[in-house]
Amino acid sequence: MAEADPSRPQSTKKITDVDVDSLAHCAGYLNLQDLSNLAISCKYFKRVAYSDSIWLRLFSWPEQTLSCSSQTLEVREAYMARRTALQQFKFVDPFVADFYTVSQPYSHIAMDKNDVVYSQGSMIGMMKIDSCLSGRQSFIMRSDHNARITCMRLFSLDGTSLFKSDAPGNENILVTSSCDHTIRLWWKGSCQRCFRGHNGPVSILSDKLLGEVGGKVLASGGEDATVRLWSLNSNGKRGQQALKATLYGHEKPVKLISVAGHKTSLLVTISKNSKVRVWDTATSSAVRSSCCVGMTSVPGAPVKMKCHESMVYVAAGSSVIAIDLRTMQKVLTAAVYRPNLYSFEIMPSKSLICTGGNGSVMLWDIRRNQETLTPEPIAELESHTGPVTFLHMDQYKIVTGGPEDSYVNVLETDTFAQTNSLICCSTEEASTSSGCAGLAVNGYQIVTASYGEEHGLLRFRDFANAACPVVESGDDHASKFWDPQSYSDSGGSDC
Repeated sequence: MAEADPSRPQSTKKITDVDVDSLAHCAGYLNLQDLSNLAISCKYFKRVAYSDSIWLRLFSWPEQTLSCSSQTLEVREAYMARRTALQQFKFVDPFVADFYTVSQPYSHIAMDKNDVVYSQGSMIGMMKIDSCLSGRQSFIMRSDHNARITCMRLFSLDGTSLFKSDAPGNENILVTSSCDHTIRLWWKGSCQRCFRGHNGPVSILSDKLLGEVGGKVLASGGEDATVRLWSLNSNGKRGQQALKATLYGHEKPVKLISVAGHKTSLLVTISKNSKVRVWDTATSSAVRSSCCVGMTSVPGAPVKMKCHESMVYVAAGSSVIAIDLRTMQKVLTAAVYRPNLYSFEIMPSKSLICTGGNGSVMLWDIRRNQETLTPEPIAELESHTGPVTFLHMDQYKIVTGGPEDSYVNVLETDTFAQTNSLICCSTEEASTSSGCAGLAVNGYQIVTASYGEEHGLLRFRDFANAACPVVESGDDHASKFWDPQSYSDSGGSDC
């Protein structure tokens, strides 16, 4: 390496010597996450990141929104306020599109970018929203399974060798399990792999992949009381050599599986008799009963389970219990819902738990409940008819629904205030509809499902370009008298 010439004057300029306008011009090419990182790095860069020129470029929504907001807010604050309002569905004029299917119950619904995937009985349906709306046929039904589909997951292809030569890095693969004893992997609208090994119906799939970053191993649980591990790097279309190991130890069918947050080789499972087992899948034996590294039990029938860092939160019976995976000790009863709960979600970043019961939804603060033996909810909303079985929770909103109510409700995560109420069926079919038969949420978008005597209905809503705010009133269903079909026909309405 050449040494610096001591006779040549050295530059003493710093990046903070560059004027704000020049830096703002460069920062204008950053995405929101990078802008956030820039803003928290130092006070000077915060000033750059808050420049109006950046946010005016990002503000691509209707002009009247910016002009109204800017009367009281700076451009950045106006942008963030509108973005939050859109995420919370606080508008009555989203883009709406209805898609009709066969008249059968929906088992699962998921959104993958702009695609919708759902299951009805043994059938898988796949819709490309953009293609359907542009008039191109992109509605695929597959019946490769020959019995009811029990679970459906989307996993990133990163870290696996599946379709490596053709798949882009951000591509997802669909995995389904069924009562026909099989697990199927789907990509580009067709089944690419079929895994066989369970001696009965496959009841559940792991919520994440086991292994290093990206993951390579899928876990499944079955009515045969076993947990099986499958390599997603196996060769052969029929999944030959895919079965890596079988975990024995449960006495009853396996109902829930979750991968630990602090160690991706740890697998948490719970069986029908509410016995919890923790497995270290890093061991090498093919038939594993000795890799169980912890056991406990919880009261009541299992409902849902979520891992976060070294904790697992188990919703069962009428309570949510936190268990430390390092000691297998129950450290906290985070929520108690009498007589029992039907759904559960957790937001660890805000230390919040949401539970759905019979007709009502409750919000719980984990930190507050650490200090008491009898946890109390911080908010409760009685806004449904019948059990609340569908629950979505993110940093902006909570979306709730149930099979006896034709509306799904949208609540603010922080205040628990109701921001909107969206009907799942067409207004003329409200009396004969099944109510909400499923929902999936992805940012500004939501898909709801219902079915009646003649057909099933998937209703897609996109709030990204909405402009008419919900008018606050004392009515629990703020948008009950809005006819969404008119927006489906016209593509929207002027305020």
